[in-house]
Amino acid sequence: MLKVLVACANGAGSSLMIKMKVEKVLKELNVPVAKMHHCSLSEGKSAATQFDVVFCPLNFASMFDRAKENGTTIIGLRNILSEAEIKEKFLESGVKDK
Repeated sequence: MLKVLVACANGAGSSLMIKMKVEKVLKELNVPVAKMHHCSLSEGKSAATQFDVVFCPLNFASMFDRAKENGTTIIGLRNILSEAEIKEKFLESGVKDK
């Protein structure tokens, strides 16, 4: 079961919207989720290593380089509300097959 983190600048509105889109996509793909959390970038940066995958706006993806080095998959989104992009990047990441 997958542990998913969604992070945005303030951890309020946009991270919640991304979380809802990610939940919908993962449900469509029949991906079991053990835990899903949305938060601010600062909280996410320190917590990211506890998750299997992190979704965030593309321009903030480099903030999670330490987590990436520790095996967390980081998915930066150009359009945070695009279910098609979320699905495409998630499938490309290979995290579903781990």
